Amino acid sequence: MSGNLPTLKPLLLDTPPGEWKLSSGEPWREKQLREWIFQRFVSSFEEMSNLPAALRADLAAQYRLAAVEPLKIQGSADTTRKILWRLGDGSLLESVLIPANPSRDGHRSGRLTLCVSSQVGCAYGCRFCASGLDGWRRNLTAAEIVGQVLGAAKIAGCRPDNLVFMGMGEPLANLPRVRAAIEILTSPEGLGIGARHLTVSTSGLAPQIEELAQIPGQFRLALSLHAGTDETRDKIMPVNRKYPLGKLIPACQTFARAKRKMITFEYILLKDLNDNPAEARAVVRHARRLHAKVNLIPYNTVEGLPYERPGEPAIRRFQQVFREAGVEATVRREKGHDIDAACGQLRLRQEKAGLTA
Repeated sequence: MSGNLPTLKPLLLDTPPGEWKLSSGEPWREKQLREWIFQRFVSSFEEMSNLPAALRADLAAQYRLAAVEPLKIQGSADTTRKILWRLGDGSLLESVLIPANPSRDGHRSGRLTLCVSSQVGCAYGCRFCASGLDGWRRNLTAAEIVGQVLGAAKIAGCRPDNLVFMGMGEPLANLPRVRAAIEILTSPEGLGIGARHLTVSTSGLAPQIEELAQIPGQFRLALSLHAGTDETRDKIMPVNRKYPLGKLIPACQTFARAKRKMITFEYILLKDLNDNPAEARAVVRHARRLHAKVNLIPYNTVEGLPYERPGEPAIRRFQQVFREAGVEATVRREKGHDIDAACGQLRLRQEKAGLTA
């Protein structure tokens, strides 16, 4: 697929809300428009019943409002929901709604986290990941990123409390549009989510981490580390050859100093590859240098890839190294094991089935 979108009307949310200019020239209509979009999560101008019909028709003639269309929702036994979206050009992508403390009847009693995508596919080719198996197609626009949040809010019946840019793609390879989306998501004229409730993940693009550090806002950084040494990281993360740990960790230090926020290391445990105590001790050294905490994630098997999840004894031994060193390390039990849990799997299955039209 070409990196260019087909000829379509522009998406309204690719223009920042503060820059909207309505043909009616009535400032309060802009406020009404924002309320329909960011508080009621409507997906069409026609639903905006308190706007004059002529203004709704004018908006519909100029813009598309819904950036994403839900094609499939997979519900897990633990109430996690994976959403498959279709974009205007027919591309598919995924988001995941994760309740913190679901009750037995399926209602949440805690916070709701949404994992959003930033690209269609991924160019960085982490060996264990489903997102890049079909390569990179294109970057998402700011409207397509924000559209996932609005669409998920409509499905959930409420705005997510936390957002994590940990879905398909490498967010820092699409930094201008991710930044524009963050501005809409955090703006009082947009969704008004506090920046401290946003986490941007990266596989390790050192220059962009330093650039991210200069962007205003107290959002957080999660580094997909997955190895404590260059030798192991080179085997599973091609990005490490360009930005090895000697460049990556100092870039993270720059971010930590600028934001005064604790960085999180995401660490997927792969059987007989990166789950040994020597690798854990190397991660401990990096974590101490950055005052980072560590999320240990037992691997979710991806069809067609050779990697396996370690057994519980190996997971406990690995975690024990951090406990003995006084470094915070929690085992994050991946939710949604029964719904194509690993990022990108649902999209790949549906594309193979021809669900793109």
